[in-house]
Amino acid sequence: MKSSDAVRRRRSRALFGLLATPSAFLVVFFLGPLAIMLVYSWLEPGLYGGVEWVFYHLNYGRIFGWANTRYETFDPVYLQVFLRSVWLALSTVVLCLVVCYPAVFWISRQPPGRKRLFIFLITLPFFVSQIVRLFAWVLLLRPTGFINQALMGIGLISKPLDLIYTQFAVTIGMVYIFVPFMFLPLYASVEKLDMSLAEASSDLGAGRWQTFRRVILPMTMPGVVAGSIIVFIPSLGNFIVPSLLGGAKVLMIGNLIEQQFLSARNWPFGAALSMVVMTSVLFLLLAYVRHVSRNDTRMQAAGQES
Repeated sequence: MKSSDAVRRRRSRALFGLLATPSAFLVVFFLGPLAIMLVYSWLEPGLYGGVEWVFYHLNYGRIFGWANTRYETFDPVYLQVFLRSVWLALSTVVLCLVVCYPAVFWISRQPPGRKRLFIFLITLPFFVSQIVRLFAWVLLLRPTGFINQALMGIGLISKPLDLIYTQFAVTIGMVYIFVPFMFLPLYASVEKLDMSLAEASSDLGAGRWQTFRRVILPMTMPGVVAGSIIVFIPSLGNFIVPSLLGGAKVLMIGNLIEQQFLSARNWPFGAALSMVVMTSVLFLLLAYVRHVSRNDTRMQAAGQES
């Protein structure tokens, strides 16, 4: 008994030693900056940048509507920018799902050698700079770019289309960047799918749509939800894609935060905007964790009943 307790203590110390360094790293370089941002969001902006160490709730008032003073007023444009960012992030999630879902099923049914090749091609963009890939889209979408020149060459249009610096261009760029993030969780879920259940559903008289809706989709839902969250979170705060493909016409919350920190030098207001985004993401993650825990509880209850 004493020897087992000693072994358990040694394992606990070894585990603590392994987790101490990464935990300290996360506390210092992740939670630390978040704490600084939270504090700054409640401070008064300095006249020439920086902060004044005075409690100042009007940074959030400019966003949510209770700022009405000589220097700070509520402007609905900030909520509009945030809602536009949410809409573009949701559009990115849906389009990535539409592109990846059938591709994942097709790739998962290929021979092993061809399957590895396609997975490598899907992950290949990770080895190229995101800026370089986005500048390639600039060359494609600009008025003198390949797409407009090709359409004019075959006579479909008489003048260049306004493709770049639009929400369309931003959405295309976001989907292009985040397709691998949707593909990998979906592939992991589809790879474990037992197709004999789908065949049994067909044998029992279910049509293709019923089989997909009642058998395939519920079994692949963990991959769908995980991929959607992984795509939505960086899409919401992305500022590189809107900067290059949206220009000054498509402003997202990430660009607004960047402007407040670098151009306007209003660090407290930029921190307040950042905390609004972080809070929204946190609620999304908590909802996902609660959903997963509920599903696990139901599965355990069903297993005990059976």
